This record gives sequence, C-alpha cells and structure tokens, in this order.
Amino acid sequence: MDATINSVLAELLTVSLLNVEKREVLHAFLLRQRLSARMQQNGASSSNGSDGGGGDAERQSPSRSPLLPAATTRVRRFIQERRTLPLPKVMVVFSATGDAEKVSDAMADDDSRKPASPVAAAAAAATTVANVCRGKPSRCPLDARQEQEFPEVISLNVGGSHFTTRLSTLRRYDDTMLAAMFSGRHHIPRDADGRFFIDRDGTYFGDILNFLREGELPQHERVRAVHREAQYYSIAPLLERLEDMQPLTGEKVRQAFLDLLPYYKDNLERIVEIAKLRATQRKARLAKLKVCVYKEEMPITPYERPLFNALRPERAEGEAKLFEHHCDVDVSFGPWEAVADVYDLLHCIVGDLARRGIAAEQQCIGVCDKHLVSHYYCKRPIYEFKITWW
Repeated sequence: MDATINSVLAELLTVSLLNVEKREVLHAFLLRQRLSARMQQNGASSSNGSDGGGGDAERQSPSRSPLLPAATTRVRRFIQERRTLPLPKVMVVFSATGDAEKVSDAMADDDSRKPASPVAAAAAAATTVANVCRGKPSRCPLDARQEQEFPEVISLNVGGSHFTTRLSTLRRYDDTMLAAMFSGRHHIPRDADGRFFIDRDGTYFGDILNFLREGELPQHERVRAVHREAQYYSIAPLLERLEDMQPLTGEKVRQAFLDLLPYYKDNLERIVEIAKLRATQRKARLAKLKVCVYKEEMPITPYERPLFNALRPERAEGEAKLFEHHCDVDVSFGPWEAVADVYDLLHCIVGDLARRGIAAEQQCIGVCDKHLVSHYYCKRPIYEFKITWW
C-alpha cells in the first residue's frame, strides 16, 4: 500500500503544474487510500483484540481508536462536509542547460488562497513560458534554440528562379550573406515545394553561384549587374575581381575625373529640371538649353595666350575682377585641372543622362563673346543640349 501511495505522490507532483482538476482528483484519491489503510489496520487490531480480550474491543469504536491520528479525523471531516482539501503549492524551475532542478514546496490553507480554474492556470502558464522565452533564452525549450539543419544538396527559389547547389558552395566564404543565411542561426522560409526562398531577383544569381563554385566571372555585358548582386550578398572576393574588369575599371577612372567637379551632380539635375519645365510649359516633345563647358578660366583663345600672359602682371586688382563673370547660359561646367578636356566632360554628361533614360544631343553653337576689358572677350564655348522626352 505504501508503494501505491508513493507512486500516486510522484504522479501528483508531475501533473500539479499541468491540470488543476486532475491534481484535485489525485489528491482526494490519495487521502482516501490513506484513510482506507488506517481503517484496515484498525480493523485488524480490533479482530485480534476480540479474540484475546472479549467485549472491551467491541465497545471501542474505530473512529475513536488511538491508532488513528488526529489528522485522519480532520480529513474525514473534510470529506463529509465536501470541502476542498488544502493543496500543496509546488513551484518547479526547469533549466535547459542541464542545471540542477530547484523545487520548493509550500503548504497553505484554503482560506488564504483559492485554487485557480483550469482556464486561468493554462493562460498563466502560457504567459510565463512566453515571457521566459523572450527574456531568457537559456530557459526556453531546447527545440527553440537548436540550429536549423540543412541537407547537403540545397534547392533554392530566388525570386521565382530555381537553383540547386551544394551546401558547401553557399558556405564557401564565411563573411558573406549566403554563408550567414545557411549557417543554421537564421530561419529561412520555404516555398510550397520545399525550396528555400530568397526574396531577390534571380536573373544574375546563376553568375553568383558560378563564381562560388569555381571562380568563374560573368561576361562583359553582365559585369555591372553582377556587381550589384555581389554587393547585396556581400561577396568581397567577387567584388574585387569585378572592379578590375571593364567597364568598372573605366568607371573608377571616370569618377576620379568627375571628383574634380564637385558640382557635377547638381548641375546634371539642373539640366533635367530645366528641360522638363520647358517641355511642359511649351507642350513640346523637345527642350533646348544652353550649357557652357570650359576647362580654363582664361577668357582668351590659345593664340592670344602669350600676349595675355605678358599683360597679366600689369593688370590692377580691379581689372582682374572684370575677367570673372557668368556667361548667359542655363548651366556652366568648369574650370578643372586635368588632362581630360571639354569633349570628355560632354561625353560624361550625355552618358549619365542616357543611364537615366533621357535622350540628349549636344552641339557647339559658338562662344560667349562677352566683352571683358580692352580688346579681350570671353571665349568660353557654348553648347546647345537638345533633350527628347518622347
């Protein structure tokens, strides 16, 4: 009987945090088992007493037997009055890291705290688990902290394009976005067919995989696009190789030249805005504007330069300001100090407008020809830009 009682105690401790109603049923069953055991012992003692001692044992009531402790009488009174028996308050702390469990039991009377309903207990338990998992990962279930495992062959869905590769290929370089995604530390969604989904255009993802597999580089016309993808996936070795290829190498040289003109981007935006405004006002397909592009500040032709340099020391400070003026144009570029000349800058302007989808043509229509001082006139070239909108 004691073995049965101990097993019931163990079950009571196990389910005490899971189901309040089941805990009450088991607790009542335990008390009945103990009461039944006591009564059987008392009955056996009464039988022995009647055989040896006569009527004294018969007159002795089992309920008043000294063998029954006062606690048994109290339990019997609780059962007769159908009152709720006081339940042990058990707190069990689980540790996911293998630490020793700490269990503390506390007994409280029914008057101090009423047992919670099953719904309230379940809600409180769910809230506690959620708070613990968010605040202290070490107390979360082990399954929530396990790294995601991947098969050796990976099926990918990159923006609707399907690819198949090895896991080792995606992890070839440690400091890349793909290696981090498939390291197991991050969750990767799957599509309806079970492929790992990457929300990115997959047009050039094949070039990324070819480089990761055997270091293959894309074709010339795909270099710019693959370079953007390599930046997104943070593949530094591929970025270094692509930047040594055309047209990216030429772009670096061109950008070094444009850095000499810090106002270049602002002037480019101004060309677009003026052309858009004039086309809208005139309801025209074309818009024309004048652009001055000059490399040197000297308002003379190359043939007049020796004479101009000879007269420069004789100029007064006030006369020097006469050479500083703004040509009557919409936008001006210059001056700069580099080998690249005016035609190189014009090529940059037309090319950058074309990358934005704007068709532009330019032609020289003369010089500024503004009178400066004495017989010197401004010789900065003026170009007419024609912007076609449709």
